[in-house]
Amino acid sequence: MVFRRCFVASNLIVFFAFGCSGGANSSIENTTQVVKESNVTQLFIEAKATQKAENLFHQANDLLDGQRYEDAIKAYEKAIAIKVESPEAWINRGIALTSLQRYQEALASYDKAIAIQPDKYEAWYNRGIALTSLQRYQEALVSYDKAIAIQPGKYEALINRGIALTKLHRYQEAIASYDRAIAIKQDLHQAYYNKACSYALQSNLELAISNLGKAIELVPDKYKKLAKTDPDFSKVRSEKQFQELIQ
Repeated sequence: MVFRRCFVASNLIVFFAFGCSGGANSSIENTTQVVKESNVTQLFIEAKATQKAENLFHQANDLLDGQRYEDAIKAYEKAIAIKVESPEAWINRGIALTSLQRYQEALASYDKAIAIQPDKYEAWYNRGIALTSLQRYQEALVSYDKAIAIQPGKYEALINRGIALTKLHRYQEAIASYDRAIAIKQDLHQAYYNKACSYALQSNLELAISNLGKAIELVPDKYKKLAKTDPDFSKVRSEKQFQELIQ
């Protein structure tokens, strides 16, 4: 089966804007409120710290993109130490940990993000990936369902949900999940390939070949190569029709 990978939370850390507001109500202009000098100083200190957190967040993202995961984790943790309520930093820290196969720590990082922002799609989606990697498929389903409820139009969570269902031998539900993903994106070769796997695991040669054929039409070299060794096709691999398809 083909697995959809992590979603990076690319949103910038939220900042407070200091200065003029174009949308300010003019009726309050005559009611001037004096701000103590100490309060102004504190606001500037906080703004400076927030800017530092933003710079660290961007630095960490660059390290993550460069697959320098340990360094990325350190940079995210520095950003978090300044601005602990940033779900994006917690999410991307979790992705770096997931990339190092430190799944339990990644889960804790995603849970921190969810505690800050319960409707954060990327946190639930990536949490599902960590749980799938730990073979905790039932729990992974819960996370994918949460992600789908937040953003129903994202097909990636539907694909990974289908994989979790397949691992639980709930093949018909898995196929239905792949079909929902295909309804969102008709040329979704990963979904067709995974449907083929689900049918092959049930020894349904006809539908396995039909769906594998669609995946091969879209990305020929990749899926011909994968199907030759993917254990999901072990029940049908020796069939003449299957062999003809993957040649």
